[in-house]
Amino acid sequence: MTPAPALVATAGFHASDWILIAVVVVLLAASGVMALAETSLVRTSRVKAKALVDEHRRGARQLVRLVEHPERFLNPVLLLVLVCQLVSATLVGVLASAWLGAWGVLVGTVFEVVVIFVLFEAVPKNWAVHNPERAALFTAPLVDAVVRFPPLRAVSVVLIGMANLFIGRRGTAGGPPPRVTESELLAMADVAQAEDVIELQERTFIHSIIDFGDAVVREVMVPRPDMITLDADARVRAALDDVLAAGRSRVPVHQEGDVDDVIGIAYAKDLMRAEHAGQGEDLVRSHVRPAHFVPETKHLTSLLREMQEAKFHLSIVVDEYGSTVGLVTLEDLIEELVGEIVDEYDVEEPVVETLSDGSVVVTGRMAIDDVDDLLGTELPQEGWDTVGGLMMAVSGHVPAEGESVDVDGVRLVAQRVQGRRISRVRIERAQPLATADEGDG
Repeated sequence: MTPAPALVATAGFHASDWILIAVVVVLLAASGVMALAETSLVRTSRVKAKALVDEHRRGARQLVRLVEHPERFLNPVLLLVLVCQLVSATLVGVLASAWLGAWGVLVGTVFEVVVIFVLFEAVPKNWAVHNPERAALFTAPLVDAVVRFPPLRAVSVVLIGMANLFIGRRGTAGGPPPRVTESELLAMADVAQAEDVIELQERTFIHSIIDFGDAVVREVMVPRPDMITLDADARVRAALDDVLAAGRSRVPVHQEGDVDDVIGIAYAKDLMRAEHAGQGEDLVRSHVRPAHFVPETKHLTSLLREMQEAKFHLSIVVDEYGSTVGLVTLEDLIEELVGEIVDEYDVEEPVVETLSDGSVVVTGRMAIDDVDDLLGTELPQEGWDTVGGLMMAVSGHVPAEGESVDVDGVRLVAQRVQGRRISRVRIERAQPLATADEGDG
């Protein structure tokens, strides 16, 4: 009489099988924890890890050590996951074959695919994707201890070294940790503002700070035609009247009517002091302070640091030939960070004016980057910084008032031209392009 299959399975079960079952459970649990660690640690940035340290979260210090050098933990963790899953799968196959014979191979395979993949691979990784912070803090101390285990590190180094031989690389490190780019920082600020983590003004300020690092003096300076200057041979009394009328506290001083020959800076308070002391008929040149000169290509961050250290508020901007092209003040630099600063006595036209037809009027000195941010455009920036400069470059001459040019689907109209400068520009969508688009539709 042939025994039932259930009796055969029972007869094939030995006490030692309990040990193998326990080993399988431990290995699968370890592989699940390592899979959890792999996903959560890889998804955690150095910035986030350091923020968790500032919050005094348990496990954060170990997390920082790991994410600063991901190549030190990633290879050992992957090795442990692979070893745990391979050994547990092999033991399951051995047990299933001993209990069920030929059917054990099929049952073992199904168990390995369904149980091992779903419960100890997919579930931990998916949970880590949705809870990266909690998973990283939970696994970081364990992984930090495991990767410090000398035998595991040695085996990992040897195996990675063998892999490097096949792909033609040297060393075991995964290279320097990835750097956070400016575009990523800007995107982080945008996401934080969209999720109400920071206010719109804070997002704008972050963008301004990052853009500030790339800007050069030429982009923010007061151009030469707009400079208020004094002649060195003018009398103090007359010069003081001009300075007060212009509302300036510091004015460049040149000699012989040549703005390229700046000899110093006249301070309004020095001229007032001289006038009060009865020196109103002195020449201005006898009451000037040294001038600071900077190239037009100097970065704003360097200039701001220089102004702080040397304690001056105004610099004369020169080009590569030494000619004066403008001046830049500390206020100009601060405005690049926080926006226009207008006091209660300033009478100025608005930088941006929106018209009823949807077009906008801007100052000709407005930076092209600011126009792009305002309208969502991508105007060319090859050799010019301002919208007025772009218009003259495209037209090839100084346009007359009312003249227009089309650039990348945008129409620029010279609303006001003063001498050889475009002071106001109206920006609108180019009608021919719009009509063509409608026809295509």
